[in-house]
Amino acid sequence: MSGEIPILDTHQHLIYPEKYPYSWTAGIPQLAGTAFRYDDYLKAIDGTNVSETIFMESAADDPHWHEETRFVHTLAKTPGSLIKGIIANCRPEEESGFEAYLESVLSPNLVGLRRILHVEPDELSQRPCFASNVRLLENYELSFDLCVLARQIPLASELAGKCPGVQFILDHCGVPDIASGQLDPWRRHIKEISRLPNVACKVSGVIAYCAPGHANLEGVRPYVEHCLEQFGWDRVVWGSDWPVCTITSDLRTWVQITNQLIATADESDQRKLLHENAPRIYRANM
Repeated sequence: MSGEIPILDTHQHLIYPEKYPYSWTAGIPQLAGTAFRYDDYLKAIDGTNVSETIFMESAADDPHWHEETRFVHTLAKTPGSLIKGIIANCRPEEESGFEAYLESVLSPNLVGLRRILHVEPDELSQRPCFASNVRLLENYELSFDLCVLARQIPLASELAGKCPGVQFILDHCGVPDIASGQLDPWRRHIKEISRLPNVACKVSGVIAYCAPGHANLEGVRPYVEHCLEQFGWDRVVWGSDWPVCTITSDLRTWVQITNQLIATADESDQRKLLHENAPRIYRANM
């Protein structure tokens, strides 16, 4: 049944190297210097049931991430666009200017913000102003995506605990070390963060963490199934993490693997993961 259910992709990036620099791609041969534009995404989802998307900020270099958000707003406004929501970049660690920036990017399409933490010092999210700025999102009914390494999940839990009125989404199943087959302490950290009612889990990105040539069903199964078990079907959303998923595979393969993973679940639960939970969790009109 899952192969017939419309999919809302909650995590797709767009990379326009002719517009903005993306230094983080330099060490990734599959991405470095390559364009992944909206039209390329449409080709990537051809043959899948992806029908709507949420754009996830693509970490354009400073200060270009400001421009990126405005540019994607124009793409979302194009007639027939599949982009139904936008998650913008932000800097909650800065003691001044956060709310002014937030006001500057507000639009009907803005559903949340993200500050990538897995490549930053651990202390960044522990600064007092970080939590106080993130708490402001509650006033705007905006969410905050958490992109942390498996070992940083306790820090993510600490932040979410300080902001009980904000909806958090843990990206990429908490970035487990799938290539090495390591389950602990990631498994314990997922169980702990899932106890926070304001945290949901995004089933995305995991094939990119597989060893080369091993992006397959059995490789990701224990990680996805643990997240589904701990968060339950009402607090999970699905994402492609395109084009990062192309490091080891492609978007169509990830869709196929997902369909296999959830094939025995009730149809109602399949629909929750693939489409129905996202508008509620992201508080978006889709």
